[in-house]
Amino acid sequence: MFRHDEEREIMDLKRQASAPLYEAIETFRKKRIVPFDVPGHKRGRGNPELVDLLGERCVGIDVNSMKPLDNLCHPVSVIKEAQELTAEAFGAEHAFFMVGGTTQAVQNMVLSVCKAGDEIIVPRNVHKSVINALILCGATPVYLNTEINAKLGIVLGVTVEQVEKTIQAHPKAVAVLVNNPTYYGICSDIKDICDVTHRYGLKVLADEAHGTHLYFGDNLPMNAMKAGADMAAISMHKSGGSLTQSSILLTSNGMNAEHVQSIINITQTTSASYLLMTSLDLSRRNLALRGRQSFAKVSEWAQYARDEINSIGGYYAYGKELINGSTVYDFDVTKLCVYTRDIGLDGIEVYDILRDEYDIQIEFGDIGNIMAYISIGDRIQDIERLVGALAEISRLYSKEEKRFEVDSQMLLPHVAVSPQVAFYADKINVPIRDAAGCISGEFVMAYPPGIPILSPGEEITDEIIDYIQYSVEKGCSMQGMEDPTLETLNVLKI
Repeated sequence: MFRHDEEREIMDLKRQASAPLYEAIETFRKKRIVPFDVPGHKRGRGNPELVDLLGERCVGIDVNSMKPLDNLCHPVSVIKEAQELTAEAFGAEHAFFMVGGTTQAVQNMVLSVCKAGDEIIVPRNVHKSVINALILCGATPVYLNTEINAKLGIVLGVTVEQVEKTIQAHPKAVAVLVNNPTYYGICSDIKDICDVTHRYGLKVLADEAHGTHLYFGDNLPMNAMKAGADMAAISMHKSGGSLTQSSILLTSNGMNAEHVQSIINITQTTSASYLLMTSLDLSRRNLALRGRQSFAKVSEWAQYARDEINSIGGYYAYGKELINGSTVYDFDVTKLCVYTRDIGLDGIEVYDILRDEYDIQIEFGDIGNIMAYISIGDRIQDIERLVGALAEISRLYSKEEKRFEVDSQMLLPHVAVSPQVAFYADKINVPIRDAAGCISGEFVMAYPPGIPILSPGEEITDEIIDYIQYSVEKGCSMQGMEDPTLETLNVLKI
């Protein structure tokens, strides 16, 4: 479905101008059909406060599956047509609408290729949804020994050589999963990773939660479908402009679409939101018709912000200068990531100050960095406001403080047992300082970004405990564990 010439491009754009699901919804809305089905609010009449909040038009199209509107579990008409247009727009063989977010799309990818006893090769900085999928299917992660940028404290990309060596050492591996890009804009050489992985007969899965724009932007890193990946999970609601929780799953011709649909139907609701699906249809159309112009502007503004922030002094807004051809093969310039510790503040501290003192909500702050998400809905005046706030924070709040040093191996714990075995095993609750040497029975992660510090089945070390406690002390939002205070941890009962 790739475009090969100018004539095809024009023809495709004519097709992409349609939005079959949206058009069907509009036709339905105008018919004024009397509802004796769910949802029970009956076009908002049963919940006036909801109408006040969302408007009559919105609640009026919050409807149930029916013949004129198709059914996401078994699409045969307008949803099927909308998905086909999405596949064409993204250069994929098939596209599936997801109403459970990219978490569901990632889980569907893993469940489509992995079963109990299999191994899957992954970088350690995977989203928790990957580990959750392994809990469901019984496969075991094999972590790639990825490097960490010592100054920034961020995990870098994986190299082709690392992938090949790991495949050779793990004959039970069935797939390789790649982040494209990472939360911090780091991209691996996904094209060569696909080539070498396929030579060994394994599948390539791409977590492109933060890469929707790669399909519609010039001078941006290569997208997974173009690189030859077998599946890719796309967060349309992040940089693509659809409603929160709406995503898509892409597959190449190397995947059995009917099998993938059967996997999706295990995890997907039977009451799919037409608000979410229609937003996917309209957002796909918008990106197909205007995406290149939009993301050219996004890239320009993000680079402008990067230059302005670096001129303040004390901050480091990093970009393409990190590219080294291996662990940083490429960089997504739309990711405005800023290292803050040279002004004596952790990223999470700057994150909190921006929200509490300047009414600016950025995407996240971690120990050393903040990330502001620049996308199609931003305005230049908002970017100026962010730059100005950071300049004032540096002037008013900078301080000298002892830094927490990030060990390059900290995020690569030993996997003692599979996540599934650990998750369902008998556990005991111990003080966190007594947990070193034990096997974790639960997740510990800062959210966002949702990358586990600890996952079920991993060995706990003193360094990991130090990192957890430092994160808690600095005010990171910690999730995944039973004890919200993180004074104790659940570990496997030996």
